[in-house]
Amino acid sequence: MSHGPRSGLAAVSSALLAMSRHLEVRDVLKTIVASARELLDAQYAALGVPDDHGGFAQFVVDGVSDEQWKAIGPLPRRHGILAAMLDDAAPQRLADVRRDPRFGGWPSAHPDLVDFLGLPVRDGDEVLGALFLANKNCPKPDGACGFTEDDEELLGILAQHAAIALTNARLYERSRELTIAEERSRLAHELHDAVSQKLFSLRLTAQAAARLVDRDPARAKGELQQVAELAAEAADELRAAVVELRPAALDEDGLAATLRTQVQVLDRAHSARVTFTGHGVRALPAAQEEAVLRVAQEALHNALRHSGGSHVDVTLERRGTGAVLRVGDDGDGFDPHTVRRAGRHLGLVSMRDRASGVGGRLTVESAPGKGTTIEMEVPGG
Repeated sequence: MSHGPRSGLAAVSSALLAMSRHLEVRDVLKTIVASARELLDAQYAALGVPDDHGGFAQFVVDGVSDEQWKAIGPLPRRHGILAAMLDDAAPQRLADVRRDPRFGGWPSAHPDLVDFLGLPVRDGDEVLGALFLANKNCPKPDGACGFTEDDEELLGILAQHAAIALTNARLYERSRELTIAEERSRLAHELHDAVSQKLFSLRLTAQAAARLVDRDPARAKGELQQVAELAAEAADELRAAVVELRPAALDEDGLAATLRTQVQVLDRAHSARVTFTGHGVRALPAAQEEAVLRVAQEALHNALRHSGGSHVDVTLERRGTGAVLRVGDDGDGFDPHTVRRAGRHLGLVSMRDRASGVGGRLTVESAPGKGTTIEMEVPGG
């Protein structure tokens, strides 16, 4: 990312805005180190998040190739200068880190670090990580550190904002975990209610068939046919629930492929025709892709369970740097004037919250007897 030094208020503002733009912890960590390295014009930057066992749960670097990083080996332990940054609030500014008495060496594939600037990233008394830069791109007199007091002050400002961004990202991930748990709980209740009702009806119908088999074989045959239909409906309910409970393979397959797979499974599991069309959508930020997927799942759930339609169509297409999702059905529809009541029933409130939470918007078009179309647009990265 580094292409030479940047200075001035605009450069600082750009770095701080970049930190606050992401919601995923890993993305925030990468942005922090890349912003710090570019702003202070260093060859290397790194940020380590400590674990509870004397090491680092995460360690993100900038300025090291993937091949170099693999060759270096396991994550570093909390010793030497790294431990000092986690245990001492004072910045560590060194002309040659290798000559510091706390230096403990590094693996053979590790790049050679000389002048060094590091400090902890703190949220109150909690140490969130250790941020450091090495090898300032500037002429250095013998025995002098390339990093200046101004660099030290600037890195301190970055570390303060990094703490805020990292704390917000952690809160977001915890909130998302709670949301997923709530969705699983809702699905479990739906599964229990729907399948229990079907199985109860199936049991009563089977008992009726057993009583009729001797005295009225024709009626018994009809009851047994009803048993088969109820069993098929219960299986459909189970398939649909399993699809929603299964974690989406967004990281491996991407949004379009994940949506296509889920639509194919739903098409097999339901009597309604379910189709998918994708038009050249680029990869979106992780939070946006997850939000689009969850809205698609909710809209599909509504269309297949409540609309009474025979066809549900899902489209995903590119719009600028972002994307547009549409889920339309030819079902019963509803009156927009009763959208408050219908919105709660159909989960429109949660879908709008998901869209706005990633900077997008959600619109709903519906009319009695004319089906429903849900559209979600996200801006991209």
